[in-house]
Amino acid sequence: MSLHRVARFADVPEDHGLQVEIGDCKIVLLRANGQLRAFQGECPHAGAPLADGALCHGRLICPWHKAAFRAEDGALCEPPALDSLKRYPLEVRGEDVWVDDQPLNDAHTPPEDDPRTFVIVGAGAAGTACAAALREKGFGGRIIMIDREPDAGYDRTVLSKFVLAGEMSAQETPPLRDESFYKEQRIERRQGEIAALDAPTKTLHLKDGQTLAYDTAVLATGGEPNPLQLPGADLPQVFVLRSKAQAEQIMREAKPDQRAVIIGDSFIALECASALRQYGLDVTVIARHAIPFAAQFGEAVGKAIRALHEQHGVKFITDHEAREITGDGKVEAVLLDNGLRLSADLVLAGVGVHPATEAFTSLPKEEDQSLRVDAGLRVCDRLWAIGDIATFPLNGQPQRIEHWRLAQQHARIAAANMLGADEHYLDVPFFWTWHFGRNYDYLGHARQWDEIEFKGEPGHPPFIGLFGQNGVVVAAVACEEERAMAMLAERMKQPLMMEDAWKLIRG
Repeated sequence: MSLHRVARFADVPEDHGLQVEIGDCKIVLLRANGQLRAFQGECPHAGAPLADGALCHGRLICPWHKAAFRAEDGALCEPPALDSLKRYPLEVRGEDVWVDDQPLNDAHTPPEDDPRTFVIVGAGAAGTACAAALREKGFGGRIIMIDREPDAGYDRTVLSKFVLAGEMSAQETPPLRDESFYKEQRIERRQGEIAALDAPTKTLHLKDGQTLAYDTAVLATGGEPNPLQLPGADLPQVFVLRSKAQAEQIMREAKPDQRAVIIGDSFIALECASALRQYGLDVTVIARHAIPFAAQFGEAVGKAIRALHEQHGVKFITDHEAREITGDGKVEAVLLDNGLRLSADLVLAGVGVHPATEAFTSLPKEEDQSLRVDAGLRVCDRLWAIGDIATFPLNGQPQRIEHWRLAQQHARIAAANMLGADEHYLDVPFFWTWHFGRNYDYLGHARQWDEIEFKGEPGHPPFIGLFGQNGVVVAAVACEEERAMAMLAERMKQPLMMEDAWKLIRG
């Protein structure tokens, strides 16, 4: 053991961590129940500095994407991180804190002591998190992941934010897990598509003719982009964005100074508008709403985001719809319902997604084709559904929420329940969206509110806004208020009065 003096005990705050460095090694010091702990200083998900997060209710919450870790031992509590924190040996000598620069070795693979086979259909955010959680929670049986894409699960969120901006190639999209993880944890990956599912006999039928029996299965097939229902939508320069392959197709066509028309004003659509504009294209958005995201963020933030786009040269058309895409073998223009012709070199559709449940014809579905699950995310005996395809109870109401982090939260709950637990979703939904270098965080899932209060101005970050219903915080939106949002991510799990929330924020 090689200990290094890194701080004084009194320097470590009680409500967040203190970052220290030993050479190139970044470490965060925490107070947990009066004792000091030393963990890796950067979040294992995306490298956020954990000292900038919040320490609340015995948990350390990441400032960027709200992963949560137990302060006592660094154990993973909430995604999008898939790993617990590395812990470093620590000693307090008088008033000084000494830390070893070599972490404790606590990695393990459960023994092969379980005869069962668990099958995960889908290898995206939800499926990968489920596989990781099963091993973390001690399942030693066989795990098979089936996915139509050849690559292991990867971070789709960067496609619309950074790949289309030319800041990274599609092939540089970070994997959720590297190949060594699947090998060490004995997780089998198969490329394939499900043709049918027979729940009573616990059998999956693949399109290549194979069948696969399971003891327990979880469906995590995610969403499929809605195609454009327009004449000319089959031209080769008309795109949707969901996969690395689709991102590569877009970037093969996209060139600076070309004209891109984006149909739709979803989060993906406007992230793509931001990215393509940054890449140098002339971008026009045909939007359904004059104020984007007003239903989620409120009008003040929606107006600020539209203004940010317009400041960077994005044009909006909000009072007319696309009627046809024209071109002789390639896209030339988009015709609007008023006869206006928008010249275009490529068209991108961002008109929402639908649950990818076509293969599950034997299972009962909601009107939107999602699968209704109970509070434990169970469809029926030995079968679970998670993420974008699941309609689940939230605050007593059935909801389907298309959030990356929520899909991973579902995955961890389903993994626990597959192993005999009875866990329910009791968390606060969270997502983030990226526009021209600004990251907007959103907590909650508010359909309505009767008050909005802001600290700061939405058009001039930093700002944070709280949405209240009968005096209780039902949602929060912010830009450049990472620690406050990290604190709220934990505190909003219980009813939080607006005045108490502002006391926390203003601190």
